Amino acid sequence: MNILSWFNDQVLRMTWLNDLVGAGIAAAGLDPASRLGGSVQFFIYDVIKIFLLLSVLIFGISWVQSYFPPERTRRILGGRTGLGASVLAALLGTITPFCSCSSIPIFIGFTAAGLPRAVTFSFLISSPLVDLASLILLASVFNWPVALAYVAVGLVIAVVAGTLIGRAGMEDQVADFVRTVPVHDNEQSMTRSARGAFAKGEVAAILRRVWPYVLIGVGIGAAIHNWVPEAVVTGLLGQDKWWSVPLATVIGIPMYPDIFGTLPIAEALLAKGVGLGTVLSFMMAVTALSLPSLILLKRVVKMRLLTMFVGVLTAGIVVMGLVFNALTPWFV
Repeated sequence: MNILSWFNDQVLRMTWLNDLVGAGIAAAGLDPASRLGGSVQFFIYDVIKIFLLLSVLIFGISWVQSYFPPERTRRILGGRTGLGASVLAALLGTITPFCSCSSIPIFIGFTAAGLPRAVTFSFLISSPLVDLASLILLASVFNWPVALAYVAVGLVIAVVAGTLIGRAGMEDQVADFVRTVPVHDNEQSMTRSARGAFAKGEVAAILRRVWPYVLIGVGIGAAIHNWVPEAVVTGLLGQDKWWSVPLATVIGIPMYPDIFGTLPIAEALLAKGVGLGTVLSFMMAVTALSLPSLILLKRVVKMRLLTMFVGVLTAGIVVMGLVFNALTPWFV
C-alpha cells in the first residue's frame, strides 16, 4: 500500500510538481494562497501534468494499438454476433485513443464490412468514452476505485446501448453511401522501429488535436477552483439537487474537448462539492455525445437511428450518474 500510495502521489498526481510550481510562483512574488496565485499554480501544474502523462500514455497505448489496426480489429470482430461480440467490440474500443469524431470513419468501415449493428455501435460508444489513457488520468485526479468504476460502467453502457440499438431493427437507417464504401484489407506487419515511429506520430497528432481543449479546460477549472464561490456551484449542481445529473449531461453535449480537457473541470467541480456522479455524467456527455460528433454522425445514419443513439446513451449516462451520486461515500 505504501508503494501504491507513493506511485499515486508522486507519479500520477505529481505532488512534487505542484510543490515546485508553488515555490516558483512564490519566488516570482505571487502568494499561492491568494486567488490569483492559486489560479496560476493550478493552471501551470495541471497543464504540465496532463501533457507529461498524455505523452507517456499515448506512446504506450499507440504501441499496443499498432498490433490492432482497423483491418485486424474488423477481422477479429467479423463473423461474431450476440452479446459476446458487443463485449469484445467495447473492449477493443478501449485500446483505440480516438475522440468521438475520429471514431466515426472506423464505424463506417465496420458497417461497410457487414459487422452487426450492435457491434459497430458498441465500438463507436466505447472508443471515445473509455480508454487506457483515461483510466490512468482519472486515477491521477480522483483515485483508482473511481477510475476503475468509470471504465467498467462505460463499458457496460457501450455494450447495453449497442445491444439495444442492434435489436431495434434499424438496418435501413444507415446512409446509403456507407454500404458502398470499399473495404480494404491491407494490414501489414510492422517492425519495431516502425511501431516506435507510429507511436511518436500518434503522440504528436493527438497532442496537436487536444492542446487547445486542455488549455481551455484547465483555465475553466482554475477559474472554478479559485474564483467561483462554492455556494454558487453547489446551488446549481449540488449532490442534493435532483436535476444536477441531467443538467450536467445536457451542459456537456455542446462541448468538444476530449476527456483530457474535461478532467481539470471535473477536478474543480468535485472540490466545490459537486457529486461524483454529476461530475462523471458531465465527462461522459462531453466525450460521447459532443455536438460536433453528432453532426458528423448525422451524415452517416438517418434521424431515427441518431435519435435512438442519443436517447439510449443519454439515459445510460443519467442512470450512471444517479447511481454514482448515491454511492459517493464508497469512492471518496
